[in-house]
Amino acid sequence: MAAISGRTMKAVTVAGIDDYTIGERAFPVTGPGEALVRVALTGLCRTDLKLIRSGHRDLVLPRIPGEEVVGVVETLGPESDMSLTGSRVYVYPGEWCGTCPACASGAENLCRKMRIMGFHRDGGFAEYVVAPTTSLIPLNNTCSFNDAVFAEPLSCCLNAIELSRIQTGEKIAIWGAGPAGTLLQRLAAYFGAQVTVIEPDPHRRERCGGYETAPDEWFDVCIPAVGSDAAYREAMDHLAPRGRLVAFSGLPKSTTFPAADFNHLHYHEQTVVGAYGCCYRHGRKALDLISSGAIAVSDLVSHTMPLSMLSEALDMVAHRSCMKIHLIPGE
Repeated sequence: MAAISGRTMKAVTVAGIDDYTIGERAFPVTGPGEALVRVALTGLCRTDLKLIRSGHRDLVLPRIPGEEVVGVVETLGPESDMSLTGSRVYVYPGEWCGTCPACASGAENLCRKMRIMGFHRDGGFAEYVVAPTTSLIPLNNTCSFNDAVFAEPLSCCLNAIELSRIQTGEKIAIWGAGPAGTLLQRLAAYFGAQVTVIEPDPHRRERCGGYETAPDEWFDVCIPAVGSDAAYREAMDHLAPRGRLVAFSGLPKSTTFPAADFNHLHYHEQTVVGAYGCCYRHGRKALDLISSGAIAVSDLVSHTMPLSMLSEALDMVAHRSCMKIHLIPGE
């Protein structure tokens, strides 16, 4: 990907751990099979907080972060579908090889050659982003940008629910009532599960009607949607025989988490499965659920802020004093 000589755009550039600037960057142009998308807005999540302030396994520096992106296709490179010009799109953040065993099995999020927007290639904390046309999903006329940008976090939740193998009528417990935990709650209810949410924060707990600590019962599925070793311990303690624990949220590197009690897993025939990211098909399903109104998302937006206020926004995410924050580029 080359840059247009002399033309610039406003963007966030992460140079190192807790080292970023907001300023002018060279304006990108498209290569073969790529699209230039004018970013309408981008979502801020705890992964962005981790990426910027602590680093991330998949982060390649320097980098423009931002993996939750919606916008309008402005130009297309060679060998691209020209009918996409002017389309309102959600940008699925992955770029996968399509031929490896993971891709062949429908798990392209685990592709060894996966390049994630905002991690391996530049993302949406900018006025413009370049993405493969194969990663673009057009929006229907009824789906606003404010709602459509939830496609990425909802896709990750869909992946977790899929891996949980939840069945109608089963009991599921979710630790955390932030944006991800709330989306997991709504998805699980949509698929017919009996949902319990555990959330120590009284304001978030009031929103979801949950519990401060887990009730004295077992659950068929337990999903920690918060990066807390205490949540993982409590989830394991409340997992029913043949229950499934979904490791949805990552833990800090400093976490000292004891090995699982494999005898307990053995005698109770329990399963522990990881859930990381999402596939392209999850993005399509997420947009269908959002645009149809099956999963409500608009009430989760607590703040809309200019990109120039990123530092303040990160502090709010760190202190859990917000729900979902949307960032507007160019402001």
